[in-house]
Order: sequence, then structure tokens, then C-alpha cells
Amino acid sequence: QEQLVESGGGLVQPGGSLRLSCAASGFTIGYYTLAWFRQAPGKAREGVSCISRDDEITIYADSVKGRFTISRDDAKNTVYLQMNSLEPEDTAVYYCVAGGFYASTWDIWEVYDYWGQGTQVTVSS
Repeated sequence: QEQLVESGGGLVQPGGSLRLSCAASGFTIGYYTLAWFRQAPGKAREGVSCISRDDEITIYADSVKGRFTISRDDAKNTVYLQMNSLEPEDTAVYYCVAGGFYASTWDIWEVYDYWGQGTQVTVSS
């Protein structure tokens, strides 16, 4: 079955870094646009970043530009999110997703075809 499994979350102090990984199984990520979403307590899910199928285009939410970097390794069937200069506001469950969509809808959860279960990121002193 098609599956996405996130890993790499944890507790980190403000200003620290984490690298999230998302491994796909049951399908080849090379056919899909990939993205990361997050959901903080009491808030709706929001798009964090996406990367195109050909690795030519990346998009970032304004809140993470300059701090987060999305990348993909199709040979490993894995997508990554490098998170630097983390802030308490980054605390959330982070999800990876895969699908095909118009660029204008990249940050809409429902347009994707596959969704992971999430990994917790907590930024706190």
C-alpha cells in the first residue's frame, strides 16, 4: 500500500535545527510533487513548503523563508525538510504529502494524493 512515514522530529531549543525525513513506500515519489505541512495545537494545518517533480521549483511559506529548506532524493524515495533557526512558533506536528496539483493550490491539504501520519516538532527553552 502507498505510505509516507515521517521521522526526525523532537525537542529542540529556540535557534536550533532539525532535519525531517519522509520515506515513501508502495509508490515512486518521482511522479509527484512533494510538500510539508504542519499543524500547531488549536490551529489549522498550513503548508510549509513544496518541491516540484523535477526538482526545479520550490515554494516556501513566508513564515519559514530563509530558515527551512526542502529537498528530495528520488533514488531513496525520500523527501527532507531542513529546519534552521527554529522558533517556538514552529512547534507543530509536521506532515509530508505527495500529489499532483496546480501551483496555486500547493498549500491546500486536500489536493494531495498521499499523506503521512506526522512527526512532532517542539521548540522550547
